[in-house]
Amino acid sequence: MAYKSTGVADLQNFFADLVRCETRLYNALNDRLRERHGIVTSQFEFLRFLRRHPGARVADLAAEFAIGVGATSKSADRLEKRGWIVRQTNPADRRSSLLALTDDGSQLLDAAETTFAAGLSELVEGTLDQSATAAAAKALHQLRSALERNQVGTPTG
Repeated sequence: MAYKSTGVADLQNFFADLVRCETRLYNALNDRLRERHGIVTSQFEFLRFLRRHPGARVADLAAEFAIGVGATSKSADRLEKRGWIVRQTNPADRRSSLLALTDDGSQLLDAAETTFAAGLSELVEGTLDQSATAAAAKALHQLRSALERNQVGTPTG
């Protein structure tokens, strides 16, 4: 479908395509991660975030992924039960915990990142050329940045 530069219907089609692409990519990568590593995409994303942000709080994860703190805490509980993360007392605020990858979590993430990168490359680069991928990435980054800056779609709980 070709898009015109203006029009409500075109934005609605853009939204539909964006959501359907995200869902299909997420599901395909989810299947590969589950089959090869016993994790799902949301767990993979949490572990990746904790590698980049050691000592993050549940609230930091919730803000990054625009999900509720309660759901994030339950997800962290599941990762902790699997031995992939640990909670440590936050010295600055004893009401919260700091999260960190365990050695097992780090090893799992190393292996899963290879699977994720290969799958994503196959799914995206098999369809879009480098120029189209770069343009889409730039546009989505701009949109995400504006939404986050303006706190659009931030959960209330």
